[in-house]
Amino acid sequence: MTIPADLKYTKEHEWVRIEGEKATFGVSDHAQEALGDIVFVELPEVGRPLEAGEAYAVVESVKAVSDVFAPVSGVVIEVNGALEDAPELVNSDCYGAGWIAKVQIAEGSVELLSDHKYSTFLEE
Repeated sequence: MTIPADLKYTKEHEWVRIEGEKATFGVSDHAQEALGDIVFVELPEVGRPLEAGEAYAVVESVKAVSDVFAPVSGVVIEVNGALEDAPELVNSDCYGAGWIAKVQIAEGSVELLSDHKYSTFLEE
């Protein structure tokens, strides 16, 4: 299982890459592995405001349907349209081509986990 050090994580198994005032969201390697083969991703609408912890997308696999939760608050500025035709990108490249949404970050503090803390959380 891969846990890149340059990302932050949530206890709901989402990752976030923060670059200035923008953030990219996706599901962690642990999450995609637990879900199994992903067959559909319901993306949020561009312009949608999100609160940290709010369900903003749905990932459907051969095993289950799961909500995906926003790691930080903000407004959706871009979605990964490639997932509409190739949802399996979440399985094959969850930290790269399998990202789900990009947001303009809203102000406020957020509790995110470092790669080390996320790894420890998974072991518990």
